[in-house]
Amino acid sequence: MLRPRESRSLRLTAHALSFTPNATVTWAHDVSGNAVATALFDESSDTLVIESSAELTLNVDQWPVFDIAASAAHYPFLLTEDEVTDLGALRLQSYLDSAGRLREWAQGFIAGNSTGTLALLKDISSGVAAQIAYEVREEENTQSPMDTLARGQGSCRDFAVLFVDAVRSLGFGARIVSGYLYDPDRNALGSHGAGSTHAWAEVYVPDAGWITFDPTNRSVGGFNLIPVAVARHIRQTMPVAGSFFGGAASFDRMEVRVDVASAE
Repeated sequence: MLRPRESRSLRLTAHALSFTPNATVTWAHDVSGNAVATALFDESSDTLVIESSAELTLNVDQWPVFDIAASAAHYPFLLTEDEVTDLGALRLQSYLDSAGRLREWAQGFIAGNSTGTLALLKDISSGVAAQIAYEVREEENTQSPMDTLARGQGSCRDFAVLFVDAVRSLGFGARIVSGYLYDPDRNALGSHGAGSTHAWAEVYVPDAGWITFDPTNRSVGGFNLIPVAVARHIRQTMPVAGSFFGGAASFDRMEVRVDVASAE
């Protein structure tokens, strides 16, 4: 999953995907509408190179205004029957929290019986960044929300998973997003140079729809985020997955490089 997700705010002008060695490529859309390329190889090789190149226009305000339904302007609020049905598993926590400790942590951001919905979500996002120290983690797996809270450290994917499960514990529908961070000023956490792979979240709010939250950088709206995949669980957003035939010790190393530049 390397092709940016086209939308009203993201217009994809061109996209090319190439492989070394050559591969037969087929395209499909998964259950979340992500574009998925499947590559099958006919020859042996000691190296695999996957190159994805995209030219796009991202039109998102840095300080967006969200037209939230009056009935959902304050938390708690009721979703319609259709919204409850359609959101389904996106309202269920992905990680076990039998003692309800994550829900208790999330409830600590609720300011009274009726608090502003957007303010609550912003506070939880900022609370993640305030309480968790950012770290670069090369490990393959993602920490559970409770592990992240206990360690007090995490990467962008750990921040996103913690935020998503926290708001789900309060009844919101939320999903994980993976993609690219455009950071020409090089002052955002999680960036390496002007761009990098990144993970963040989206929360559904009636009338406003899916609102982007980047808890790593305490930002809302996604003006510098290029989404590639959305999913219920972080494991469903891996950009590259697959298998090969060879010796058990054949794998040597993997290198990832992201270059993001303004056309201007």
